Amino acid sequence: MSGKAQLQLDGKTYELPVIEGSEGEKAIDISKLRDQTGYVTLDVGYKNTGATKSNITFLDGELGVLKYRGYPIEQLAEKSTFIEVAYLLIYGELPTAEQLTKFQSDLTHHTLLHEDMKKFFDGFPSKSHPMGQLSSLVAALSAFYPESLKSNQTAEEQNQSIIKVLAKMATVVSWIYKKSLGHPVIYPQNKYDYVTNFLNMTFGQRTEEVEIDPVVVSAMNTLLILHADHEQNCSTSTVRIVGSSESNIYASVSAGISALWGPLHGGANQAVIEMLEQIKNDGGDTDKWIAKAKDKNDPFRLMGFGHRVYKNFDPRAKIIKKACDDILEKLGINDEVLEIAKRLEEVALQDPYFVERKLYPNVDFYSGIIYRALGFPTDMFTVLFALGRLPGWIAQWKEMKENKEPIGRPRQIYTGATNREYVDLDKR
Repeated sequence: MSGKAQLQLDGKTYELPVIEGSEGEKAIDISKLRDQTGYVTLDVGYKNTGATKSNITFLDGELGVLKYRGYPIEQLAEKSTFIEVAYLLIYGELPTAEQLTKFQSDLTHHTLLHEDMKKFFDGFPSKSHPMGQLSSLVAALSAFYPESLKSNQTAEEQNQSIIKVLAKMATVVSWIYKKSLGHPVIYPQNKYDYVTNFLNMTFGQRTEEVEIDPVVVSAMNTLLILHADHEQNCSTSTVRIVGSSESNIYASVSAGISALWGPLHGGANQAVIEMLEQIKNDGGDTDKWIAKAKDKNDPFRLMGFGHRVYKNFDPRAKIIKKACDDILEKLGINDEVLEIAKRLEEVALQDPYFVERKLYPNVDFYSGIIYRALGFPTDMFTVLFALGRLPGWIAQWKEMKENKEPIGRPRQIYTGATNREYVDLDKR
C-alpha cells in the first residue's frame, strides 16, 4: 500500500487505498466502494480494472516488456525449454536439475489417454473444428478422473490433476490432428521429451520411423514458451473466474479454450494466413493491399500487425522472427503465401506509415507462418496456441485457489425498463 486517493461524491469525501505493485504499477483499491458509497464503477471490458493480484506475469505494453516470474521472455526463449518454463510458471521458481527430471518423468508417465476417449474422437463429425473438439475433450477428462471434482483437494491431489492435464493435452491435440487426416493415432513414447513426443505423435507414422528435426523441435519450444502466459487476458481471466466457483481444473481449462477460440483472441494467427491467402488469390500484388491498409476509407486491415496491449513493439515478435527465419531456411519451402508474408514484413519494418504508427509484425504474424511451414492446417493454429498457453492457465488457476479468492461476480448498470404491469396474453 502506498497512500490514499480521495473521491468526492454527494458532498462527502471518501479515502480509497492506493496499491503499488512490485514493478511500480499503481491501482486504486475500490473493493469496498459499494459498501461505503452505494456506487459501483463502470468499466466495459474491464480495460482499467485489476481483478486480482498476481505474481506470475508482468507485462508493460508501453515499453514492450514481458516477464514470467521476473525472468525476461528473451532469456527464457533463448536458454530454456517449454517444460522448464511450465515448471517456472506453475511452481514459481526455475527447477533444479533433480526437480526438472522428476517433473519430466511425471509428465511422461501420464501422457496416455484412457482408451474410452477414442469413442469421443470417433463421434465428432469429420469436419468439426479442432477447437470445439479440444474444449469438449478436455472437459471430458474430468469424467475419467473424478478425484479432480473434489473442491477440497489436498496439495498432492491438486498437483496430480495439474500433471495429468498438462501431460494429456499434448496427446489430445495430436490425436485431433491425426483424426482430421483420417490417420490412425500415434501413441506417446516415453523415450521422448515433451515437445519431441508431441511432434512425433503429430507427424509420426504407423508405417515408418519419422525423425523429428531438431530445428523443428527448437522452433516449437520457442513458440510454446512465447505463448505460455500473457497476464490477465480474455482466456486467462475466464479460467480464473470459472475456477473461482470451485470448478475442477479440466472444466476451467476447457472454458479458457472456448474463450481462446474467438477470432479476436487466439484466432489471430489463423486470420493472418487467411489474409495472405486472400492476397495470393487476388494475384499477390502486395503493393495494392498495402495501399488498401493505408486508406482510412477502406475496411481492409492487415492482420498480424500491431497489438492492442503493446503500444511500441511485441517483444515476442523479435524472438519468433528468428525462429521463423530458421525454419524457412532449414525446410527450404517454396510457398507463394510465405513469400507474400516476407514482402509484407519488409514493408511494415521500413515504411514510415507503419513505423510511425508502430504497426510492427506481432507474434501472431510469425507464429502463423511457422505453423504453415510445419504443415499444420490453419484451423489447428488456435489449438496449438492453447497447448502453449496451458501452463499459464494452470498457474493462474493454482494461484487463484491458493489465494482463496472469492467467486467472481461483476456488477452492472441496469438500463432496461422500470416497473411494468403484466398484460394478459389475449390483450397483447
